Amino acid sequence: MRLGFSGGVAIVVALVVLITGYSSLFTVYQTRQALVVRLGNPLRVETQPGLHFKVPLLDSVIYVDKRILDLENSAQEILASDSKPLIVDAFARYRVRDALKFYQTVGTTEGANARLSPLLSSAVRRVLGDATLIQVVRDQREALMARVRQQMDAEAQNFGVEIVDVRIRRADLPPQNSEAVYKRMQTDREREAQEFRSEGTQKAQEIRAKADREATVIVAEATSKGEQTRGEGDAERNRIFAEAYGKDPDFFAFYRSMQAYETGLQQGDTRLVIRPDSEFFRYFSNPNGKVNGPSGAPAASPAPPAAPTAAR
Repeated sequence: MRLGFSGGVAIVVALVVLITGYSSLFTVYQTRQALVVRLGNPLRVETQPGLHFKVPLLDSVIYVDKRILDLENSAQEILASDSKPLIVDAFARYRVRDALKFYQTVGTTEGANARLSPLLSSAVRRVLGDATLIQVVRDQREALMARVRQQMDAEAQNFGVEIVDVRIRRADLPPQNSEAVYKRMQTDREREAQEFRSEGTQKAQEIRAKADREATVIVAEATSKGEQTRGEGDAERNRIFAEAYGKDPDFFAFYRSMQAYETGLQQGDTRLVIRPDSEFFRYFSNPNGKVNGPSGAPAASPAPPAAPTAAR
């Protein structure tokens, strides 16, 4: 009986020691940091991962996330410096730098989000309120987001929080203004397109008129040069004919008559209404080309005949 009682006491003591030893250990994971609190008073912050010790029943452990946390904010309407209303949807990313201050000021992540959300809205309203619509939408968006992050980070340090990044997800005009803006943009683009088309048409007409003028000048110069060359050729031909006629008038008359026969007596249905004893056929009746006069004596050699006009 005495051994059974001693064994039970030993078992109870062993259980108490085991429970006490288990209660004196806690684990810190890589994604978290631990705040050790004794009777409501913070003692220390454990940031290194692994097993750590505490006093059982007196100390409690509060875990705080070390990862980057999300802060979503609802869209809000902001009036830009050029009096253009904007619907801005922004979000932020933050991490806990001072777990003790974080616990003392906001307590939990939900409490931090509740305190940081007004700071984000206020910083966005201050920074974007000093910018124009074009700067927010296109020109200085990165710089404006950096300014929002700096202003928000300066205020968030009171909660032991560091603002990692702030982004503007969307910055649009209100629905009632979007249609009017789109129509005005469309009208401006159509006007610019019409101006471009008018300038193109005017330029095309100028180019076309210049080309026509140059073509007319070129054709006129070519025609003038051709007429000049043709006149020189005719003069040279007449000179050669005159020179040939002066050297041998009979042969030249015979040659010209042969050319007239070749031109006038073409194959086909050519009809000549002419006397057989006319001057045109004088070489048919007389090899010398002499035409007999009324008394039968040969007449003087006439000028070479021209080619007759064929009647078709």
